Amino acid sequence: MKLKLARTTLKAKPKSVELSKIEEELEKKSIFYFDKENSHKELKEMIEYFEEKGYSVYMREVRYGLDDNEYIYEVHIIR
Repeated sequence: MKLKLARTTLKAKPKSVELSKIEEELEKKSIFYFDKENSHKELKEMIEYFEEKGYSVYMREVRYGLDDNEYIYEVHIIR
């Protein structure tokens, strides 16, 4: 499964990442930011994937502007 990481600028395109790559990076960091282009269903599947592996996962929307479409997803994945 591929997910889109949060954009670094407003006009940039989001970069895609595989779940296996996220799992490898868990040794270095536990907070990930995902783009609003990801569907809620995809993010729920990612949460279930990591919970089945014994991780605790917390997800929330982070608003960075006044418009309803200006948000990203912040995901904490910890053991």
